[in-house]
Amino acid sequence: MNKYTGHPKQLYGIEEMRLCGGKGDGMRMLYVRNGKGLEFWISLDRCADITRLSLHGDNFSFISACGYVSPEYYDKDGVGFLKSFTAGFCTTCGLTAVGNPCEDDGEVLPLHGTISNTPCESFGYWEESDGLHIKALVRDARIFSHKLVLEREYVVSLDENVITMTDKVKNVGSATFPYEIMYHCNMGYPLISENVEIKIPATKVIPRNEHSATGLENCLKAEKPQSGYEEMCFYHELSGTAEVSVFNPDIEKGMKMTFDTKQLKCFTQWKMMGEYDYVMGLEPGNCNPDGRDVMRQKGMLEFLQPGEERKQTLKFEFVG
Repeated sequence: MNKYTGHPKQLYGIEEMRLCGGKGDGMRMLYVRNGKGLEFWISLDRCADITRLSLHGDNFSFISACGYVSPEYYDKDGVGFLKSFTAGFCTTCGLTAVGNPCEDDGEVLPLHGTISNTPCESFGYWEESDGLHIKALVRDARIFSHKLVLEREYVVSLDENVITMTDKVKNVGSATFPYEIMYHCNMGYPLISENVEIKIPATKVIPRNEHSATGLENCLKAEKPQSGYEEMCFYHELSGTAEVSVFNPDIEKGMKMTFDTKQLKCFTQWKMMGEYDYVMGLEPGNCNPDGRDVMRQKGMLEFLQPGEERKQTLKFEFVG
């Protein structure tokens, strides 16, 4: 205990909040500070995902035009997901479908699945010697269908600007079911601008379509916001322990994302340099965002057996 302070929250801590007004009215949030300049918000009604994140006052995350949207407004039809896609620092996609809306094995699947519009069933937070801990449980289940449980834990260092997020997904049902997950991490201004330096240690980069192929050579370069810009996606082949980094010399700040490619075999870069839709997505996952039907056709679709559990860990280090 610091003898200069009356309460730890004078320097760091976790505070529970609720949003008031608009489509986000009533949403539960955790406001987290580590006392080293790192601040971020966890949306308990949206899969305990990280929405806003800043370091020493500079924003890192992209917040889309729709802003905060409660799950009660979620539209699963077609690309209705985009009406409530806050984006934020990280949106979890899955757990049974990721990417394009499609029909697979007789099931109609929405864009990016439903988990990011699912509230936490329970949560808790506490302090240990290694930092602040936040734990949340989110259930993705349906009668006569899949029964998956996501257990998420954040560890936030109090000594350095580091967040470690560990997810455990377990099939608690009696049937084998497809399992897809992707972490839609969205970097925004001022972290992203035309001078940003992005490093993705890929052995091979595959453009998603013909349009993306036209931007392959400059896929890691950001441009100024452009009217009418058409998004591009690139699939980066990584191996071992992958380290993807972003640094902007204009603000002298950056972020490094580390993950195990044995857990998350795919990595998608989403480049969108549009006016007011200015974002660079860095998206590790166990699939590409082409739809579950395509993943099945390519033999890339993963499954969870009854009682089986998968673990994924993402480490975010912030500098500046």
